[in-house]
Amino acid sequence: MLGGVLAAVLAVSALAGCTGSVPPQAEGAGRGVIGGAQPEPTPVTPDDVQLKTDSPRESAAVVAAGGPGAPYNYGPTVMADGATNRMWWCSQYPGSPPPGDDILYAESASLDGPFTGPGGAVPPAVLSGNPGQFDGVHACDPSVIRVNGTYYQYYTGAAGDHALGNSIGLATSTDGITWQRTGGGRPIVDPAHDTHRENLYGAGQPAAVYLDGWFYLMFTDTTGLAAGWNGAGQFVLRSKDPAFASGVEALGEAGFAAVASTAAPRTKSLVDAFSADLMWIDALNAWAIAHETADGTTITFWDRDFVRSPYQPLLIPGVWREGPGLVRRPDGHAPVSAKDPCGRVPVDVVRATVTGEAGAPTDLRRFGLDIIGVNACADPQLALTVLDGFAMPSPVRTMDLVVSGQVVRIDRRSVAQELAGHVLDTRLDVLNQFPVAARLESGTRALKATGLGVGFLLDDGRLYPVRRADAVTANGSSIEDVTPAQWRTYPAGPVLG
Repeated sequence: MLGGVLAAVLAVSALAGCTGSVPPQAEGAGRGVIGGAQPEPTPVTPDDVQLKTDSPRESAAVVAAGGPGAPYNYGPTVMADGATNRMWWCSQYPGSPPPGDDILYAESASLDGPFTGPGGAVPPAVLSGNPGQFDGVHACDPSVIRVNGTYYQYYTGAAGDHALGNSIGLATSTDGITWQRTGGGRPIVDPAHDTHRENLYGAGQPAAVYLDGWFYLMFTDTTGLAAGWNGAGQFVLRSKDPAFASGVEALGEAGFAAVASTAAPRTKSLVDAFSADLMWIDALNAWAIAHETADGTTITFWDRDFVRSPYQPLLIPGVWREGPGLVRRPDGHAPVSAKDPCGRVPVDVVRATVTGEAGAPTDLRRFGLDIIGVNACADPQLALTVLDGFAMPSPVRTMDLVVSGQVVRIDRRSVAQELAGHVLDTRLDVLNQFPVAARLESGTRALKATGLGVGFLLDDGRLYPVRRADAVTANGSSIEDVTPAQWRTYPAGPVLG
């Protein structure tokens, strides 16, 4: 067991004999009411803003579990992907060789589950140990994002239960189920070995986010220079290369700086915690880090450059036994409220809540609340980011879809519903400030190329790829087959749907 045996609070000092000989996770005693509205804030300095919350929630039962023989379930990563919520987490199947941690996959229409394997089947093991490699026995603690159609899974791997045995690996996929390890199966982040402590875990528990062309990776490294006395700490690397093989920058006290490799000294820790998760909240223009404290999951905030904390921490109370997985969009950003995208941010976590018969965390449940009173659309440019994927009525009885910072006008509402993540019945005034970049008229020409999919050729001369072929049918468009070379002669528009 990799992730479930790390401590989340500094009060833990005893050592356990699991992978890397790490401290056991502290047991969370908090069982109070979740969330609750906060009082109106009084005038404060920018670094002391108190966010308001409402809509506290928790699932009534376990939302996800492995099939027969799975002794534990923890370390989830949760992707809110349109109408489907996808989850990967750490467990173990007796029939999935080698004997060690496996990463399971399941999906559900509701965050309250039940999460099942594709088609309602038992959740399958989609990544297991790779004999003879750094992750020869254990694959655990997944963090999954999707960028330009490719799934990237960052995970903890270990060849066995030995000192400093944990490193971070990367696997890619086109469907989130069938995975291929990158770089010949070698790790992308090893322990830095800045210093050695009693905690011999090493590097692991990654959390990945894609923002402005950069892949950000937050992780534990008990050998990091700035880690706490027991190895607790969260470090950050970023690169435009998802495999972090080139162009790597490390977060230090002076901000991000170019380093020779991912093994550069770890000089700045963001939070004294293990098993934390990270996401970017567009509406707040801030990072959020979720980590377990005595009474539940604490959310701490950082500005874009990780220089200051623009908001006071929030607490999602309730029982826990192992670190939280934030519910995030495919790119690792916070979900946007379907009903109030400008004023409300849903924050949900899934975490293990009991110690099972195997002596490891299990019983995954969902907890959450909403941040309210955000007013994200007061800034027009921020509004375009927050409203990405939203469609709403236009002033001329058509529909406007916000996509990649642009407004595309769509003649048919049925087509807008196919292409949009959310549809609003009332137009938001902020959208009146932006020109229409292109128009999708009924019957617009559609092109199809082998290996490249289907796209609409709009009136601005650009070819807009379409994820949902049903939108082409709904638009009354005929599909013209072209060669990949012909497809590439057209300037590329953003992907619709």
